[in-house]
Amino acid sequence: MTDTVQSKHFRTLFISDVHLGSKAARTDFLLDFLRYHDADTIFLVGDIIDGWRLKRSWYWPQGCNDVVQKLLRKARKGTRIVYIPGNHDEFLRSFPGTHFGGIEVADRVIHEMADGKKYLVLHGDQFDVVVRNARLLAYLGDWAYDAAIAINVVLAAVRRRLGMPYWSFSAWAKLQVKHAVNFIGEFQRIVAEEARRNHVEGVICGHIHHAVMEDIEGIHYVNTGDWVESCTAIVEHHDGRLELITWGQIAATAEITMLPGPAAAKNMQAA
Repeated sequence: MTDTVQSKHFRTLFISDVHLGSKAARTDFLLDFLRYHDADTIFLVGDIIDGWRLKRSWYWPQGCNDVVQKLLRKARKGTRIVYIPGNHDEFLRSFPGTHFGGIEVADRVIHEMADGKKYLVLHGDQFDVVVRNARLLAYLGDWAYDAAIAINVVLAAVRRRLGMPYWSFSAWAKLQVKHAVNFIGEFQRIVAEEARRNHVEGVICGHIHHAVMEDIEGIHYVNTGDWVESCTAIVEHHDGRLELITWGQIAATAEITMLPGPAAAKNMQAA
């Protein structure tokens, strides 16, 4: 550990795919990230709560409560928080325009950056053919993903004992499968086209757990990644510049103190 992380304040913060209620959710990393990063506005870009897994079996440790409480505290202190539901927390799509504890619910938002550029913000599952037209296939894929995450847990424990940094087997495996790579490329193209139809300069989404910022035929495509594998977020600086932050890498090398107490320790052991 050679660097010290300084607290930072941004104009906007974009987070997605936390999957609270899943054993794979890195609530320890997210809580620590939220300690060091604040913003005028926070967009929760879908799949923050994993309703699919909670329906199968209830799992809600203290770390999940801590994340919710942390966000509610930020809202009480004046941070605007907008929750854009995804497919795993689609039950919230019945409440557009509703406020829960100061957190707004919206299906999608057009966000204007400090430099005047406009971005469409949405989860993105609307453009996933499997999720839209083959729910059973989507659930089977979700089960396979759970299996890959279970392998992550074992590997992470071994690597931690050996003093090695966090590495995601599931993220690596996903990118080795040709069909998955093709799917990611097609998803990005379709989402960028939706942004073009909305006459905006860019789009910010989640859903596919693949954090990236790139230009797609004149549209700035931005994916926030997730807090299961990559532990990434997108931040907007006060001049409108966007930056991708990979907190898993920073936490592994910087001089930071993870949240104390048994809840955080339990999360670290389960990771």
